[in-house]
Amino acid sequence: QVQLVESGGGSVLPGGSLTLSCTASGVSLDAYAIGWYRRAPGKEREGIAAISTSTNEGDKYYAESVKGRFTISRHSAKNTVYLQMSRLLPEDTAVYFCAADLRFDKVVVTPQLIQYWGQGIQVTVSS
Repeated sequence: QVQLVESGGGSVLPGGSLTLSCTASGVSLDAYAIGWYRRAPGKEREGIAAISTSTNEGDKYYAESVKGRFTISRHSAKNTVYLQMSRLLPEDTAVYFCAADLRFDKVVVTPQLIQYWGQGIQVTVSS
């Protein structure tokens, strides 16, 4: 069983930065592809970033809405995957989730099939 926990959310001014963390206990995240997703009020869930397993760390995915502003990365020693968010916009306001799967293509293309999800964390961008 993979239990994921997000942290690092909160409120920030437009143009500001936040870094979200996705950690797990009892399992190495290096073996899993990790995706970050968000759900804004009244909108469907959006996949925004993903990183392949540590053996294929060159594989990353970004949605157009966050490309150039968000960066996904791993810290194997801390068993953590980060989502560094910069130049935040009010439309980035959402509940952010991380999810894990053995397959990178599933994380990117068919997240509805992913079994392991975090509980979500709120990010609010507002002046």
